[in-house]
Amino acid sequence: MLAAALVGCDAQKQAIEDKKDQDQKSLNAQKDAVDKSTDLSKKQTDANAKIDKAQADATQKAEKAQIDADKAKVDAQAEADKKAVDAQKKVNP
Repeated sequence: MLAAALVGCDAQKQAIEDKKDQDQKSLNAQKDAVDKSTDLSKKQTDANAKIDKAQADATQKAEKAQIDADKAKVDAQAEADKKAVDAQKKVNP
C-alpha cells in the first residue's frame, strides 16, 4: 500500500511539474509576442519619424523658396519704382 501511495504521489508530482512546464512555455510565448509587437511598434515609430522629418524638411524648403520669391519680387518692385522716379525727373525736370 505504501508503494502504491508513493507511485500515486510521484504521478501527481510529475503532473504538477508538467503543468508548470506547460505554463512556463505559454508565458514565454507571450513574452516573445510582446517583444515582437514592441519591435514592430518601434520600427513603425522610426519610419513615422523619418516621414515626419522629410515632410518638415520639404515644408521648410517650400517656405524658404516662397520667401526668396517674395524677396525677389520686392527687389524688382523697388527697381521699377526707382526707374519710374527717374522717368518722372526726365519728364518734369
